[in-house]
Amino acid sequence: MKQYSFYSIILLVLFSCNNTNNKSSQSESNTLIYPQEVHFENMKQLTFGGENAEAYWSFDDSKLIFQATNEKWGQSCDQIYIIDTNNYNLNNEMPKMVSLGLGRTTCSYFMPGDSTIIYASTHLEDAKCPHVPERRVNGKYVWPIYDSYDIFIADLDGNIVSQLTDTPGYDAEATVSPTGDKIVFTSIRSGDLELYTCNIDGSEIRQVTNQLGYDGGAFFSHDGKKLVFRASRPKNKEEIEEYKELLSNGLVQPTKMEIYICNVDGSNLRQVTNLGDANWSPFFHPSNEKIIFCSNHESIMGFPFNLYMIDIDGNNLEQITYDEKFASFPVFSNDGKKITFSSNRNNGGTRNTNVFIANWKE
Repeated sequence: MKQYSFYSIILLVLFSCNNTNNKSSQSESNTLIYPQEVHFENMKQLTFGGENAEAYWSFDDSKLIFQATNEKWGQSCDQIYIIDTNNYNLNNEMPKMVSLGLGRTTCSYFMPGDSTIIYASTHLEDAKCPHVPERRVNGKYVWPIYDSYDIFIADLDGNIVSQLTDTPGYDAEATVSPTGDKIVFTSIRSGDLELYTCNIDGSEIRQVTNQLGYDGGAFFSHDGKKLVFRASRPKNKEEIEEYKELLSNGLVQPTKMEIYICNVDGSNLRQVTNLGDANWSPFFHPSNEKIIFCSNHESIMGFPFNLYMIDIDGNNLEQITYDEKFASFPVFSNDGKKITFSSNRNNGGTRNTNVFIANWKE
């Protein structure tokens, strides 16, 4: 689920379609990569202004689905859009919106066959954007957990074809197994924020996690056998009371989270990181032996957030990006050759967050 503070809009004209500018586009892509970022090649910018995040690949790697708030596109809170992976013209055109334009949406993903999508939306409760609570409670940064989120499946024209969840409270953060047989999502139906899986048609819902704390942002390994996710684990009395009080008010505090993995049925649960601060947005490396994720554990004042990679046994931590403010939501293409992520780089000093795509180099 997208959770961050990125505002304002800037129009950055970086790329064009004509052959005359192809060489300059190549040169521009080199300037997008910082010298220390040895795993990136031929980086390109996909979006230009606003808040853009959680770009996920279609099964055939030809398209990306992402969520964005961009008032130039006529929307005041997150909606879902689809773009061809070779379209670098969003500085002067609007992508296809595939959500309803009602309420707030999040966590979109392609379904098997690439003819339908899954995402969460608040539109059943209210067609307007839900109220955004204060970002800090008692001086601490918090995320809203809207109880009006439910999960829907829609076609590529934006028509909802089915509703996956209908229980009271928060249901969101759904992603789909690369093997095409299961969905994982976060729900508060037990009274706490836990992971659940179901079949691709929504049947056989099973609880995966059961420890106190926020379990979310889960993704399947490329073979569909494991899950990686972020989790908070309040331990002492004060932390537990604070967590429960915030949750009762539809809030969570994301500043202390670590990365965990488990089998799809919840067995063999183990903590991968023990870095402190906020470690989140994990995704399996194509080998299934490493995890790429976002962290601010080296930051003094909360920022910057950067991408790191670590072995699934918690060894060999490696920094991947060197953003001055923010980089997150890393996702490998299904063929393992490319990666997308969101970043504040190249935003002209604004708070705009854009989606970038690059070739991945081992």
